[in-house]
Amino acid sequence: MGGAAVDDGPTGVKAPDGGWGWAVLCGCFVITGFSYAFPKAISVFFKELIQEFGVGHSDTAWISSILLAMLYGTGPLCIVLVNRFGCRPVMMVGGLFASLGMILASFATSIIQIYFTTGVITGLGLALNFQPSLIMLNRYFDQKRPLANGLSAAGSPVFLSCLSPLGHVLEHEFGWRGGFLILGGMLLNCCACGALMRPLQPPKKPVDQEEPSSKVVEKKPKRKLLDFVVFKDRGFLIYAIAASIMVLGLFVPPVFVIGYAEHLGYEETNAAFLLSILGFVDLFSRPTCGIIAGLKWVRPRCVYFFAFAMVFNGVTDLVGSMSVDYTHLVIFCIFFGISYGMVGALQFEVLMAIVGTEKFPSAIGLVLLMEAMAVLVGPPSAGRILDATRSYMFVFMVAGSQVTLSALVLGFGNFFCIKKKPEQPKKQVDASPAELLLIRKRPESSLMLSSEVEQFLREDTEKNDKVNMNPETCV
Repeated sequence: MGGAAVDDGPTGVKAPDGGWGWAVLCGCFVITGFSYAFPKAISVFFKELIQEFGVGHSDTAWISSILLAMLYGTGPLCIVLVNRFGCRPVMMVGGLFASLGMILASFATSIIQIYFTTGVITGLGLALNFQPSLIMLNRYFDQKRPLANGLSAAGSPVFLSCLSPLGHVLEHEFGWRGGFLILGGMLLNCCACGALMRPLQPPKKPVDQEEPSSKVVEKKPKRKLLDFVVFKDRGFLIYAIAASIMVLGLFVPPVFVIGYAEHLGYEETNAAFLLSILGFVDLFSRPTCGIIAGLKWVRPRCVYFFAFAMVFNGVTDLVGSMSVDYTHLVIFCIFFGISYGMVGALQFEVLMAIVGTEKFPSAIGLVLLMEAMAVLVGPPSAGRILDATRSYMFVFMVAGSQVTLSALVLGFGNFFCIKKKPEQPKKQVDASPAELLLIRKRPESSLMLSSEVEQFLREDTEKNDKVNMNPETCV
């Protein structure tokens, strides 16, 4: 591993915005699908786990919570490993960890063992894939980055639409142990996705253009494994605080919507179909939102577009808490899928726009670490509320209030605390009417004003200690 090519992301390499970047995008699509859909998809096994181990809803909710906390909280560790070994080897090892965790979980005899195997080991493996994939996507795309982020984020609803029904089939045919074992084998595909993450290399200069001094090997300055300078950026701090509040309630509805439908008296098949509806709508929402975010008049204001998406999501939760039948839950899943897709497509695009390409690896690691605490207490707290009230209405109301509050923090924080940079006035060139006429007629490559010619002649004559006053050279 130590001899691997480390993709430091050299500043002299321009993002290709295509080419091999499309293969990288396909790998990011699969990684994002597993990372975000997996914690929700395994919720179909919770009822059987409750019966086998004799635990409550809040106890099983810890499985998804620990998994998400590892996905977020190990951000600094992932960035340190990426800066040390490169994205490709880290992702391939992460795929092995993700698969190993689910395979070991199939032999668990207590809920605590599932916490460690599915939550910690599989969560760490997915984290070692998810964050490096975002770094590589940021390096391969610049002008098309909003679209690339939207297409990559679409992996989450696609996999959610497939994994949720598949989980029910596996549970019915093989039980939760056989289902965990098969899902562990599927996670080995993360290793193949990691192999696609080829490091960007600077373009090679022709032999004729190489200077003799270029043969001397220059010592590169040591790169920091984790840079905390991003905390000096006021925009980054506002984003980190808002995102930490948002994830308290963002992942609660997808985890509890199946139980909500079953609580209203509907069959498991119909209840699981709600996640498929949510994922199907989410699938089209993310690329569409990526295209909109790339528009010229939207991209400079993508922070406020992101805040609107968060308000949309929070209000949907608040209205959905009043659902009393299956039709209401279907409508809720449609609007939640739209808003959830908008948030998923914009969250990392906004962070990239705030901190830039060079600071993004450290920024995403630190943001995810801050979000991990909120993710760790979000779903279990909702489970506690459910156990105490026996009502899903309060669970969805609290989740919606948290997401709405985060939108207000982001929107008003940027509006009142971030100063707009004044536009620099364009430099005016002093020229006579005759010179302006010549400028219009001559090509740009040959433009030169009289003041520039005079300065050139003065410098040339001063070197020879002579002043030429010939009519041919004087202007």
